[in-house]
Amino acid sequence: MPPLVRLARQIDRLATATGSLLGWFTLAMVLLQSAVVLLRYGFDGGSVALQDAVLYLHGAVLMLGLAYALHTDAHVRVDVFYRRMSARSRAWVNAVGTLVFLLPLCAFIILGSWHFTTASWAVRESSSSAGGLPGIFLLKTLIPLSALTLGLQGIAQLCRSLTELMLVETTPPAPRAPTDEPRARAVEEVSA
Repeated sequence: MPPLVRLARQIDRLATATGSLLGWFTLAMVLLQSAVVLLRYGFDGGSVALQDAVLYLHGAVLMLGLAYALHTDAHVRVDVFYRRMSARSRAWVNAVGTLVFLLPLCAFIILGSWHFTTASWAVRESSSSAGGLPGIFLLKTLIPLSALTLGLQGIAQLCRSLTELMLVETTPPAPRAPTDEPRARAVEEVSA
């Protein structure tokens, strides 16, 4: 197996594991939101901590789900031309798009959010609401982490695209049928 394919598969495993975990996060989010609604309308009460937990889970699902969406090809794409392209042309589009747009965007997000995230960690930022959950700094950490996982998945996509572009047609040309040159010339002369 080519090294690029091995690397892509290892990164894909991370995205798949993250996607599975986020499925459970989504279930927990639905259950917690149902509990919030039940407490509010059924018992005329509420819990800021539960509402914050739903918010944290929603943030985790959204931010960490980016890499999984790229892995499963579930992201938004202008598909008018792409679906009509050959596999090789799609590999070119994916490789150039990853190198020109995706990886620089991920680097920009990581660099742009680094100070914001470290400042939040420095003060151990927590919810300003009374009864809210501590750990806003953990939620803010999802910003560079999501860009990192998305960038890794972009590298996996780039590896697959480069592998596709490096493939050489390995099927030999069909053997030529033996021809009888004098006989072929005679047939041509008769038909003319």
